[in-house]
Amino acid sequence: MAGITIQDGDDGGIRTFPFPVERSVSGVGVQVGPMGEGRTWHAEAPLERIHRIDFHIVMIFSGGPVRHMIDFAEYEATAGDVLWIRPGQVHRFTDMSEYRGIVLAMQPGFLPRATVEATGLYRYDLPPLLHPDEARLAALRAALDQLQREYEDTETLPLSLHTAVLRHTLTAFLLRLAHLAASSAEAARQQADTTFTLFRDAVEQGFATNHSVSAYADALGYSRRTLVRAVRAATGETPKAFIDKRVILEAKRLLAHTDLPIGRVGAAVGFPDAANFSKFFHQHTDMTPAVFRAELR
Repeated sequence: MAGITIQDGDDGGIRTFPFPVERSVSGVGVQVGPMGEGRTWHAEAPLERIHRIDFHIVMIFSGGPVRHMIDFAEYEATAGDVLWIRPGQVHRFTDMSEYRGIVLAMQPGFLPRATVEATGLYRYDLPPLLHPDEARLAALRAALDQLQREYEDTETLPLSLHTAVLRHTLTAFLLRLAHLAASSAEAARQQADTTFTLFRDAVEQGFATNHSVSAYADALGYSRRTLVRAVRAATGETPKAFIDKRVILEAKRLLAHTDLPIGRVGAAVGFPDAANFSKFFHQHTDMTPAVFRAELR
């Protein structure tokens, strides 16, 4: 995330902006409307710079691509994508003229606790960028359209009933959104599991000659970044650390259970040069191959 600065507040920190009740129709704790230029949370909110909000934002895009930073990670959203920003997260817009679609803002406390728990409003472990399929996107848009109609209709019902209807309609939308977020997280986990399994099997077959993360990624058809994410999610390690650990394990096995010369052991795990093997082994075990073998005999 090079180039990010945090100089939004008067004291050099990141400013937090509250839900803009004064901009809501009838002063309710929710807002629905089109994205685009001229929309802001606060007269002083620097949308193009890093800032924090204490309310929920959900954006459904009808155009793009748009790059949006959330908690110092960059996300690229395009038509049909959904971006969910939760209270307390820092974020930054790019050029507001590029944003197309509908945005929902919701004040914490607008919904009862049971609804908050059911909809996972504070599941910060869930991904902010969602890619619904056509059916789910249509259902989300229909629910949000209904919410927008209720939000803008201030004449049919008295304010108390108007607010109650908004809460119920918002709940229906958020239940769909929460299910999408949870499903997306599970799909991502399964994909990561599959990616790691393929990587693990490839390393088992090739560690004796291939120590390159990029080579494994290319062979499996993944980007290096995807491979790093999957391996870290499964093991807490980088792919390189995983490969090195497998190489060291095999070297230890050969040193312990064979009488092969140390140079031959190194060659068997991908180090034609004995000196390089000894250096690698020492870096990972704090002892030379000869000392390791001697301690076992």
